[in-house]
Amino acid sequence: MSNRFDIAVVGATGLVGETILNILAERSFPVGRLIPLASARSAGRTVEFRGEAFPVQVLDDFDFKDISFALFSAGAGVSAAHAPRAVGAGAWVIDNTSQFRYDPAIPLVVPEVNGHALDCPRGIVANPNCSTIQMVMALAPIHRAVGIERINVATYQAVSGAGRSAVERLRRDTEARLAGKVPAAEAAGPSIAFDVVPQIDVFLDNGYTKEEMKMVWETRKILEDDGIMVNPTAVRVPVFHGHSEAIHIETRTKVTVPEVQKLLNSTPGVQVFDKRAPGGYPTAVSQGAHRDSVFVGRIREDISHPRGINLWVVADNVRKGAALNSVQIAETLANT
Repeated sequence: MSNRFDIAVVGATGLVGETILNILAERSFPVGRLIPLASARSAGRTVEFRGEAFPVQVLDDFDFKDISFALFSAGAGVSAAHAPRAVGAGAWVIDNTSQFRYDPAIPLVVPEVNGHALDCPRGIVANPNCSTIQMVMALAPIHRAVGIERINVATYQAVSGAGRSAVERLRRDTEARLAGKVPAAEAAGPSIAFDVVPQIDVFLDNGYTKEEMKMVWETRKILEDDGIMVNPTAVRVPVFHGHSEAIHIETRTKVTVPEVQKLLNSTPGVQVFDKRAPGGYPTAVSQGAHRDSVFVGRIREDISHPRGINLWVVADNVRKGAALNSVQIAETLANT
């Protein structure tokens, strides 16, 4: 990438926006102008990029003229209102919300899996949900090799998936419980500290939550196979960073554990950590948090199904599950 690109980061003061800035710096993305954008309540704040403080500008007042890439991570309503403005001014929009993911005309992209979908007219590119990204990273090479008929998945999702306020709440509530106190009730729902909550997002008419149905819709779109059956249960756990997933797949053609390990070992962005010994598997804290790879362990044949494989998949939901994937999309587009 010899050219330099003017970049706007919408939601720059949030957890994902802050991580996007860090990753742009870490990966030496050729940034020309950097424009951090947020709501009016963030006016006067600054964010740091490559050791320099940048004032946060108000999104409502900003003209996207001459912006090459606008990376949105400030909520679906914000994207609905402002992403079309950015595209109209000539920018590529990479949107990290659910606003555009299910529009058949808008690509939903994990670059290592379906980067070919970026061969499209300039416009909006949707970034998938964090839980979907790490799952398809692990399953795409298996699906390409032998086909997947059915996916059963239970997620164990970190609170950072709900933003900085959820991280701060877990810290407060943990301190309260350790002091023998009951955490203060909040509108955000029951305390997660020392508990496991089988609900992420709202319930839909079919009894699944919206988070669970995101995994169904998005997996089929990314893998380009509407025939894959996906049965998810999404659970919030008291972990700060890093989603974990217990995935059970039924393949169209039988595949062995060594074959799965070989497929995953040759997949960019995936690391196999699969030793049948104590500690010989990835965890959210030890491997997933603050790293860019998707880690896979506990690979074994399903003793209840002749073509079944079980996997344990861990990744940092804020990095690969959001910020890094957005930057990788920008890198791919910048190189075309």
